[in-house]
Amino acid sequence: MTFFNQCVNKTVDGVMSTEMKTESMSLQPLATSGGPKPQLLCIFGTGDLGRSLGLCLLQAGYSVVYGSRRPHSCGPLPQGAQVMSHVAAAQSTSVIFVCVHREHYQFLETMAPHLEGKVLVDLSNNLKKDMYPEANATYLQRLVPKAAVVKGLNTLSAWVLQNGVLAGKQVYLCGNTAEAKQAVADVATKLGLTVLDRGSLSAARELEDFPLQLFPQWRLPLRVAVCLTAFFFFYLLIRDVIYAYVEQGKDVSFRIMVALANKVFPIVSLIMLSLCYLPGVIAAFLQLYRGTKYKRFPDWLDRWMLCRKQMGLVALGFAFLHAIYTFIIPIRYAVRHKLISRVVDEMKNNKTTPFYFDNTEAWGTDSFFVLGILGFFLYVLLGLTSLPSVGGTLSWREFNFIQSKLGHLTLFICTAHGYIYGWNKFLRLSTYKWYTPPGYMLCLIVPSVVLVLKVLLLLPCVDRTLTRIRQGWERTQSKATNL
Repeated sequence: MTFFNQCVNKTVDGVMSTEMKTESMSLQPLATSGGPKPQLLCIFGTGDLGRSLGLCLLQAGYSVVYGSRRPHSCGPLPQGAQVMSHVAAAQSTSVIFVCVHREHYQFLETMAPHLEGKVLVDLSNNLKKDMYPEANATYLQRLVPKAAVVKGLNTLSAWVLQNGVLAGKQVYLCGNTAEAKQAVADVATKLGLTVLDRGSLSAARELEDFPLQLFPQWRLPLRVAVCLTAFFFFYLLIRDVIYAYVEQGKDVSFRIMVALANKVFPIVSLIMLSLCYLPGVIAAFLQLYRGTKYKRFPDWLDRWMLCRKQMGLVALGFAFLHAIYTFIIPIRYAVRHKLISRVVDEMKNNKTTPFYFDNTEAWGTDSFFVLGILGFFLYVLLGLTSLPSVGGTLSWREFNFIQSKLGHLTLFICTAHGYIYGWNKFLRLSTYKWYTPPGYMLCLIVPSVVLVLKVLLLLPCVDRTLTRIRQGWERTQSKATNL
């Protein structure tokens, strides 16, 4: 008989003694008469994590018993659960979820005889990496050597469990006993989780470090955004503020808060958006060069492609800031003072400045605003479809159409928005202060390159070859066939 079968055969009625039954405090019967009893699971710990996990297990059809040092005063628990002492709860089931901190593991050592042959699922985490010389799960296994310790589900927080956002969420398991891991994996699968086996208990330290990572997929996009923001802020500070003070003797430092920032935000947003699609273009040309899709991309390209979604969301955030700052421009003190001064000057001189209708200027201004509005609308659409709750409702073709086709259309419209902004300034010498180009010219370089490369990939001869490669065709196979 295997270890797992021994665990399953320890049923509630055959193991629980009369003394333990008297000790338990039942809130509601475990199962109704006339049907099979649901599997009973035990939880050590009645805190937020233990209560949230118990509620999810009850909703999944399990029976739950809590082990507590104060079974008569442990606070409110999910309706339908039982609460007992640790010993009674441990002997009533074969799978125990340990939802207590490592500092309180000592009571488990005293319970070692009652935990023999049990599956202990360690859900603990630490406050920082390398807080202890060994992993919590390894320490627990040493305290209770005759139990099967499985490290897992530690990436689930009480908030996630309470809000029921478990469908498709990945969790990791590791342990030295395959049967014990399978028992825990069955429970996790029934909760709607996707289980990944990380091997033996030696991987517990790695699993315990996962929740301590601070936005791992956001680090590269945020670093790029911070670097771009800092560069263009100081670049435009020199061109717009310091240049005016040195060359013209004007103090326009007030522009730093709104006018300067409103130039930096769209620049960073457009570059970040183009960086979302640049790795895909590089990968396509790399596949064309190699003639196969079965060779791995370089590590830097893999890392870049994995954080494209985060780059797009950061770009959307900067686009939002640009839109908000644009709306407040008319209420700025400098703008209101300029308009009032012009009106007062016209009243004093008893004249009105005639409106000269310049058709070209009017077309350029209206096109500039329309492209900005359309680009921002598509920006928001891309951001919404990247949400799991929205993207999950789309088919693969619909999602690919929005994120790829509409994504490149968004990049094209936003790039055109930038070109129209300076369409009549590129050849003016006054535009190049201290022989430096304006910031909007610099920000158009990367998106223009991406769009040109994308057009090359859309050429029929290139697209046909790339499609064949992505369907499994290899250039080496073709040569071998000809020979």
